[in-house]
Amino acid sequence: MFFLRKIKSVVTLAPVSQKLPISVCILTKNEEENLVRTLPPLDRFAEILVFDSGSTDRSIEMCQEAGAVIHEVEWEGFGTTRRKLFEAASQPWILWLDADEVITAPLLEEITDLFQSPPEKIAYSINRIVYFEGKWIRHGEWFPDWVMRLFPADSWEMIELDVHESVKISCPKAKLNGLIEHYSFRDWEDLEKRSEKYAALWAGQRSRTQKKPPSNLSIAARSWVRFLKGYLLKRGFLDGTHGFKIAKSRAAEVRLKYGLWKTESK
Repeated sequence: MFFLRKIKSVVTLAPVSQKLPISVCILTKNEEENLVRTLPPLDRFAEILVFDSGSTDRSIEMCQEAGAVIHEVEWEGFGTTRRKLFEAASQPWILWLDADEVITAPLLEEITDLFQSPPEKIAYSINRIVYFEGKWIRHGEWFPDWVMRLFPADSWEMIELDVHESVKISCPKAKLNGLIEHYSFRDWEDLEKRSEKYAALWAGQRSRTQKKPPSNLSIAARSWVRFLKGYLLKRGFLDGTHGFKIAKSRAAEVRLKYGLWKTESK
């Protein structure tokens, strides 16, 4: 059974009628450090819906205090778990938010203005900006980073992948001007560990759908292209040392994920 336990909120917030008719949908597991930033701006939304897959820190308690509806669930991979999260939303609109993301004040006001009257059925992409090692990353592959995040609850279909899952939208699309702050990595070591995790997921997914991996020469070429794209074409060099190291890290991830795919396909 997918739903193990539903936890009722311990906080009574303002009447739902005064709030934006949006379900903010979040996946959590030991996200205490991030939720300190993520939860405070969300009290303007009618529902904060959280699927937690085994937190042992204060994540559940913090979400309770924020008035969230919480389900403790078994982890079934990013695509499947997130699809079930969206399906459980009670509001006519969905705002997809990761636990390490923060709705900025300008974005919140923009969304509020949008809902002053019944909005048109349009899905909205939002730009994310990463804060990493004491610096906002404004160039390279990390910025701009447009992601589909606000959409009608009846106009989406999950593209279920092991990693980098996304939604297919069946209504017109537009962009919002406000930003989502993204606190995606604690440090360089965390970046490396997550890159290894996502590379392994990607390689496993790829080996199931495509049986012929690229040659070693092709893998090396892809890696160099990735570095040059991030550092030169997308002007990662303007972020200084951070930009160089990020471009180098992205190139290393390309080598790793294609190398793992090649190994798994033998």
